[in-house]
Amino acid sequence: MISVLILTHNEEQDLPGCLDSVQWSDDVHVFDSCSTDHTQEIAHARGASVAERKFDSYSAQRNAALSTLSFRHEWIFILDADERPTPELAEEMLRAVEARPLFSAYKLRRRDFFQERWLKHAQISPFYVRLVRRGRVHYLREVNEVLEVDGAIGELSSPLDHYPFSKGIQHWITKHNVYSTMEAKLLVSGAAVEKASLRAALFEKDFHRRRAAQKAIFYHMPLRPLFKWCYMMFWRGAILDGRPGIAYATLQSFYEYLIELKRHELLYKEKHPSKTV
Repeated sequence: MISVLILTHNEEQDLPGCLDSVQWSDDVHVFDSCSTDHTQEIAHARGASVAERKFDSYSAQRNAALSTLSFRHEWIFILDADERPTPELAEEMLRAVEARPLFSAYKLRRRDFFQERWLKHAQISPFYVRLVRRGRVHYLREVNEVLEVDGAIGELSSPLDHYPFSKGIQHWITKHNVYSTMEAKLLVSGAAVEKASLRAALFEKDFHRRRAAQKAIFYHMPLRPLFKWCYMMFWRGAILDGRPGIAYATLQSFYEYLIELKRHELLYKEKHPSKTV
């Protein structure tokens, strides 16, 4: 009924649990970015189909998987290795596609966890489109990718659990150090703010287009890291999530600060190519 796509790179720690959570599917694909650990061996041993492609960008990797793999079913559930569909979500997805809906995709409610606590308030966005009809979706943007859907999007209520700190805070920081470099380059090129539209940010019906417009407007804001910390802490209520929520809000604000530092560094290098920063 539903094929599963798991995108991986050196995921020998998290992949077994992810594969355990999708045993209800008879068509599981692991699309690997040339891992150097035992990721592919684990996937093979668990009966998953394995393919690899050298990583160039997050959107290109996802688009390549969706366009080149031979999925058995019309519907595809897209996962990262640190995510786990709950049994309730698996049942809800199977019921949804069995009803032969007119939708082209479904958005799910994701729960982010940190230090064994659900970041109910600190989590910025709980909605992610992860159940898609083959041939109806396409990813844009190199990092923090945006999904374009050809057709209507339905919504499911059961949770998809996400453990972004499963490999420790150091791994999260290392990963977001890479993300911040990519985001800074998009800012300097202008690609990160080209979709800035107040009308789209407020009234666009498509969730992903609305979010892209909001993000583009956000990048125009002064004191963005401080604003994000205050927004997460007091408007979203991260403080109500206790120490994990406060820590998460601070890490997210630090991430924004890295983007700004790297943006200024890139602009300086453009103006003064012969000088060191």
